[in-house]
Order: sequence, then structure tokens, then C-alpha cells
Amino acid sequence: MSELVLTSKQGDIGIITVNNPPVNALSPAVAKALLQAVQAHVSDPSVRGLVLIGGGRTFIAGADIKEFAKVTTATRDFDTGIDPLLAALEDSPKPVVCAIHGTALGGGLETAMACHYRIATPDAHVGQPEVKIGLIPGAGGTQRLPRLAGVAKALDMCGGGEPIRATDALTCGILDSLAEGELLPAAIAYCQKQIAAGTPPRRTRDLHDKLGTPATNAPLFAGAREQAQKRSKHLIAPAKAIDAVEAATTLPFAEGCARERQLFLECLFSDQAKALIHVFLAEREVAKVPGIGPDTPRRPIRRAAVVGAGTMGGGIAMVYANAGIPVWLKDVDAAALERGLATIRKNYAHTVQKGKLTPQQMDERLARIEPTLSFERFAEADIIVEAVFENLALKKQVFAELDQVAHPEAILATNTSSLNIDAIAAATRRPHQVIGHHFFSPANVMKLLEIVRGKETSPSVIATSMELAKRLGKVGVLVGNGRAFVGNRMFEPYVREAQFLLEEGATIDQVDQALTEFGMAMGPLAVLDLAGLDIGWRMRQEHLHLAASSGRRPFVAEDKLCEHGQFGQKTGAGWYCYEAHRVGTPNPEAIQFVAEAARANGITPRQISPQEIVERTIFALINEGARILEEGIALRPGDIDIIYIYGYGFPAWRGGPMWYADTLGLATIYARICEFEKQHGATWSPAPLLRQLATAGRTFASLTEPSA
Repeated sequence: MSELVLTSKQGDIGIITVNNPPVNALSPAVAKALLQAVQAHVSDPSVRGLVLIGGGRTFIAGADIKEFAKVTTATRDFDTGIDPLLAALEDSPKPVVCAIHGTALGGGLETAMACHYRIATPDAHVGQPEVKIGLIPGAGGTQRLPRLAGVAKALDMCGGGEPIRATDALTCGILDSLAEGELLPAAIAYCQKQIAAGTPPRRTRDLHDKLGTPATNAPLFAGAREQAQKRSKHLIAPAKAIDAVEAATTLPFAEGCARERQLFLECLFSDQAKALIHVFLAEREVAKVPGIGPDTPRRPIRRAAVVGAGTMGGGIAMVYANAGIPVWLKDVDAAALERGLATIRKNYAHTVQKGKLTPQQMDERLARIEPTLSFERFAEADIIVEAVFENLALKKQVFAELDQVAHPEAILATNTSSLNIDAIAAATRRPHQVIGHHFFSPANVMKLLEIVRGKETSPSVIATSMELAKRLGKVGVLVGNGRAFVGNRMFEPYVREAQFLLEEGATIDQVDQALTEFGMAMGPLAVLDLAGLDIGWRMRQEHLHLAASSGRRPFVAEDKLCEHGQFGQKTGAGWYCYEAHRVGTPNPEAIQFVAEAARANGITPRQISPQEIVERTIFALINEGARILEEGIALRPGDIDIIYIYGYGFPAWRGGPMWYADTLGLATIYARICEFEKQHGATWSPAPLLRQLATAGRTFASLTEPSA
């Protein structure tokens, strides 16, 4: 038998073990080997029952996503080889027990449900997460799951994609038993029990008692469709998953599977699935850093310290506490420290109210955050994160102090969002241990961590930072030390165009609505209000010389808002006015400042379409992304996509800005940018890399292909 699948026997029970580490992905080769193993045991007269189990740390965590990524046209059928395997399992005249540990997800759960019985460890999880990559279950998952768990549970799992715990799976009928003690002996005993009972194997496809009636199902499907529209109105997969589950209740099993297959293929060949599969793979690719391997030393992070208890510092302290790492939180005086701690307590209390944290867990996390007004114990910290105001002189002063107190191997990280890492590192005697850890606000919520490499940052510090990001529950992306790095550097032309569109005649809510309809989590002006207008204001003040030398049109209206102390949500007014809630209405003073800026620039307001708003903002984003790639600030186009999806709310179903550019065609984007350059001047000069790729008929994705 193939090494991907191992076979053995214990008495009269045949054991089939999936052996495709690290997650036993159900590739076509694994499916073929499993089919051969099942057929061999079924035809062996000395075998009376079968146990299917996963080797290593998990059962089958799903299909091999790379196989989906190979699909490029709707003219090619897609065959993973799983259907003959599932038929062989379900048709087996001998009882088949599936033993689950770790996870049984996607094709893994579909395989388990084709077995006659299922037993799992109490800490296992099962699920149908296909909608998260723009697909639906395609191997009977939407047909077998409602037969085992009922229609409501199937709708929730197939339409929402979240896995459930083994205890919940037992309650709803997906599992038949939980293992007490070791899994394999328990599964063998369960199989022997079924043999002794002498009853025919129970085939999931023949179960009907949980499928409900048209009358009982109608409100379930209506409610599921309404929820899908609210939760993911742009996505096609959740609605198709609901349609497929409905087919299980209205069609015979074979016809239901055919309907599921049709819906699955419609999803598979869609732009959304291709984009979401790209995101899935790109997220894993960002963890791979050239020159950093398994043998690169990692430093243990047992204790952390944070300098600055403001919005970012407090959020970063929570991130460490949430990961189980004790952290000292320092500020300059007791009042500032208490304000920071009060915000932390308020944030945790809010999480408890939402039911996402127990009071005991809140107390445990708060206990890990120790306030301090001195550097006295910082020598015990393995990593120190600076989170003071975005001012180079101040940050250099802090790092000079840290250099005196930190232990020799400590990592010194700065949360700067735009400043030169090398200039900060130069304030120390250990520039090789200085790195940027740019968290995104709110730090305890946002998944992105931009890890900024200085020219002297050691491989060990980089490797430790990438590993630490995972431990902190973040997606860490390594970037180079250029002005504002990747995310904020691209954000600048994006919000530049949003504000210039206001001066040219668009309204505040019109700009934001056009971008949210495009799929952005928030419009650019609402994002600025949420983050705080003062952040960009300080950055512009820090880089005044660059703005002057480039001849850039200034952000007049936003600067005036800041001069009047209107920084967004935290002051109650910015681009919007905020009353008792966070949903604002356009700020009359902002409208006035925009009108004044337009008059000063000699601009006559005009009607602006949503299409122009999207093109001006998104194409500016793409053009700057091309410059960043050319300069080597980002390692790969996919890295930029991940940064913008997890840090800036770019719609994952569009694949990120660089993937989206490829789907539109770089020649199309280049031509439009050339038009904008004629209309609006040198700020729209096309990036040389964009020009080069567009002229050659290539894509950004081709930059990372082996033939590129």
C-alpha cells in the first residue's frame, strides 16, 4: 500500500491509517490509496470490521487546497478521487468506524460521515469550512450532514463554516461516541461491539428522520438566507451552501449529490473562490522568509514589557496577556498609567458582556498585566515593545534608555507606523536586536502584524518575531524598512484620492458608501475617524520635507480638522460627528473645510460617479503597491494582499489589491492610471513595474511563478 496510507490488523479488525503529514490533507493520491486500502480489507475474509484513523496530530484536516488552485477555467471538470472512496466506505458490508482526533474538516468530515460510525477524542473538532475559501462541500457534505445532525445544524455549519467541538458533535448526532482513554483501542472496541450486535452497517445516506418536512424547514431556510445576506452579502458560496442543504430535504440522495456537485462547480470556477483560495495560500506563504529556516535560532519569549499605556500600548499589552505572556506596562506618570489600565479593564469587560470571555478568564488576563512607572524590572523582559507617540526624537530617547536596562539578548521592538527603523536602532548599541512590530489599531482585535526588518536586524530576531506573531494570534508579514513600510505607505495615496474627490464634488458619505459597496469593511473617511486623524497629521508633520519636495497637494481639510481638535471618534468629531454611538453623520465643519480647500485650489465641484471613486482610490493603492514591490519593501504580491485584507479591511473575496489588479488586467489599470496622470498630474505617474508588466501582458502573480 502507498506510504500515504498504512494498513494493519488487530485481530479481525482492519486498521487504515492516513499518513500524509502535517495535516493528512485529502489529496487525490491519498484518496486513491485509501480506496485501495478499503477494497483490500473488504475483500479479506479474515477482516470483519474496519477502523479508519489519522496518523500524527490530526485526522483529515481537509482537501489539498493546492489542487483547487490549479483550476483555471470553467471548461475543466474537477475530480479529487474522493467520490469512489466515499462510495466504497458507505457500501462496505463490514462495519467501518471512523476514529477522529484533532480535526475532521471539509473532505475529512465528508469522509467520516461516509463511514458507518464515528468516535472521537473529547478535544476534537469537526466542520465544513469550505465557504471560507468560496466553496461549498462537494463530496456529499451538504447531503449527509443534515441526515446526521438535522437541517438547522447543517445550515449553520455549511453556511457559516465554523467548526464545532466533539461534545457538540456528539449531542447533535454527527458522532456516535467519545473515546475514553486512547482513541484506537476505543475505536476497535466500538467496531467489535457493532460486529457482535449482528446488525447491518448503518449507512448515512439511508437516514431520513432528521430531514424534516417542508413546513418545518421553510422558516429554517428563510432565516438562513436572511442571515447570509446580512453577514456576507457579497459572497456567493453561503447562499449556494443553503441551496445544497435544501436539496437534501427535497431530492433523493443521489439527485441531491448531483445538485450539490453542480453548485460546488459553480463556486469552484468563480472569481471569488479563486481569490479566496489565493488568500488562503498567500497567508501560509507569508510565513516563509528567504534565509530564515528551521535551523535559525529562535529566542524564548517568557516575559514582555510595553512602553506607553495609550491606545496602542494598552492594546499590545492585552495581546501579550491574551497569549499567556506576563507583561509589564509602563507610562510616564500614574494618571496616564491608570487611564490605560481603565481602558484595558473596559475592553475586557465588554468582551465578557458579549460572552466571548468568562469573568475568570478576564481576571487571569488582567493579572498578567503589571503596571509600572519605572524600568526597574525591564531587565527580566525577553521582548520590550515601544508604543509612544509617533515622533522620531522621542522614540530614539526611549530606545537609548531601553538599551541601558534591557538584558543583553532582549528584543527591542518599536510599534512605529512610519518612522525609520534604522534611525531608531542607531540610538542603541545593539541594532541587530531592534525590529519593527507594527500592530494595527485596535491591537487586541486586528490580526495583522507588520514585522519591519532593519538593515542590521539579525535573522534570529526576525525568526523569533515571525514565530511570536503566531503565538500572539497574529498574521505576521515581514516588510522592508521604507517610508511608512507597506500598509500605511499604500494607505496614503488611497486616502489622498478620497479627500481630493471631496474637493472635486463628492460627498463624505458618498465616498465611503462607494468603497463599502466595493467590499471594503469601512470607507476611508470612516477609517480615518476610527484610527484618529491625529495619527496621519503627526506623520505628515514628521515628513513635511518630503511633502514639500514632492509638490504634493496638501490634505488641507483634514489638517484643519486636526488644528480644531477634531480627531475622529475619540473626540466626538472628525469627518463625521458622533453622538452616543459610533455611527456618525457628516461633520458640517468638515464640509466647510473641504469647500474652502476647493476654492483655494480653483476647483469647480462636479458630479462624481461611484465607479470613479472606486477607480481613483483602489488604482492609487495598486500603483503604490507596484512601487513597493519594485523597491523590494514587500517580498511578494501576496504579502501586500494579506496586509491589506487583515490590516485595512480589503475584501478577501477580491483577493487583495494586487490579485484584484490581475483579475482586471494590468493593461486596463495602466491605461486608466495614464488618464488620471493627464487629468491630475504627477502624483498619478504610473509605477515602472506596472508599466513593464502591463506592456508585457504579465500579471503581478507571475513575479512569484518559477518561470518568472
